[in-house]
Amino acid sequence: MKDRAYPSHPQHTLTLVSAQEPYSCDGCKQKGFRLGERSCYECKQCNFHLHEECAMPESSAFHPFFKTCEFKFVENAQGERRCDACGKDVLGFVYQCQHKKAYDLHPCCMKLERTLNGDGVKLYLREKVSSSGLKCLKCKSKNVAKDLKGWSYESNCGQYCYHVACVKDLILENWKKGQTSDTGLQIMVPNMEDAVEQRGRSKNGKKVNKYLTKAILVLKLIISAIFGDL
Repeated sequence: MKDRAYPSHPQHTLTLVSAQEPYSCDGCKQKGFRLGERSCYECKQCNFHLHEECAMPESSAFHPFFKTCEFKFVENAQGERRCDACGKDVLGFVYQCQHKKAYDLHPCCMKLERTLNGDGVKLYLREKVSSSGLKCLKCKSKNVAKDLKGWSYESNCGQYCYHVACVKDLILENWKKGQTSDTGLQIMVPNMEDAVEQRGRSKNGKKVNKYLTKAILVLKLIISAIFGDL
C-alpha cells in the first residue's frame, strides 16, 4: 500500500517514499534513513514522517525473547521508559507488554530480523552477548549500560559482535560528521587492532586487515537491518 490515511495525521494522506536524507519519525521519535530499499510514509505538506513499522503497527505482537509477554501497541507510554532492545528512551510509539513490570520495544526494534546473511557471513540477534569472552566491538563491553544488557548481533563464528544500541549511535555519529562511506565506518570503530590482540591473534598486517574487513562487513549488515542500505 503506497498511500494511506493515518489517525495521528488525519488532515492529509501519507505517501510511501524513498528519499536521500535522514528524517525524524513523528511516531516513535527516533531517527530514520531512507536509503536503498528502506522507505517511510511522508506528508510533504507538513514535513510529517513515519517509519513503515510505525505507520502499520499491529495492535498486539509477540517476540520470542519474551515468551510470556503479549505486547500492545501504545502511541503514548506513561512515564520515563526506555526500549529493552536498544536502551534508547521511549518518546512516542512503542510496543509495551501487559505485565506489572512492563517491557518496552520500539516498533523498529520489535521488527528486527533474527538472522542476517551476506557475503558468507551469518549473524544472529541475541538478547544478550552470549559468549563469556565476547564483547561489542564498538563499546568494548558486554552490556549497553550498567543495568541493561541490550540486544546484539553476533556472527556464527563467534568472533564478531555489535550491540544494536551501539550501531544506532555509530551511524548517527557518522551522519552528523558527514561520513557514510566504508572509510567513515572504519574511523568510527575504535581500537579494532586492540580487539584483534585481545582475541589472541598475531598482529601482522594480513591478519589484522582480514579481521577489520570482516568486522566492517558485519557492521554493514547490521546497519542495513536497522536503517536500510547506507
